[in-house]
Amino acid sequence: MDVARKLFAKNGLEGTTMNDIARESGKGRRTLYTYFSKKEDIYSAVIESELERLSEKLDEVAAKKIRPQDKIIELIYTHLNMIRETVVRNGNLRAEFFRNIWMVEKVRKKFDDDEIALFRKVYQSGVKYGEFDIDNINLVADITHYCVKGLEVPYIYGRIGQGMTDDATRPIVRKVVYGALGKMLDS
Repeated sequence: MDVARKLFAKNGLEGTTMNDIARESGKGRRTLYTYFSKKEDIYSAVIESELERLSEKLDEVAAKKIRPQDKIIELIYTHLNMIRETVVRNGNLRAEFFRNIWMVEKVRKKFDDDEIALFRKVYQSGVKYGEFDIDNINLVADITHYCVKGLEVPYIYGRIGQGMTDDATRPIVRKVVYGALGKMLDS
């Protein structure tokens, strides 16, 4: 998978062949075809493994013993920073990511569902402890996920808060998020 990821990052999906992957990984083409019927399947598996890295980081944040209001902000920043790191780390895969967005979306479905479930869990905790005033946790979790997802491209390209550090943007993001959640709490 790592060999395929590096080849896709260097040459793109169209510029990488099953022969290239077999040769670089020291495996025979037949071995590759045992596990994958075409290079697009390998590409999907590479995206899946990158999303698993992101999921693991989000799970680490969700497991932290911090207030739900802080956890939501941390989840948002972790998501955006990990997506940017993944895209930057994978070079040409960035263009492929956007060119083949429907393929990426198909692979990403499980990740999206898991992230929405994480948001739900944190919101439930926040409501329970009086930090959030939310009437419909499921809807708010969905909206949060899709808002963060919608910020990925501008965040990757540095179009959000140009020249500002995460520390400088955090108070503003907190205000927006907590204003939407019905409570403004102390920092």
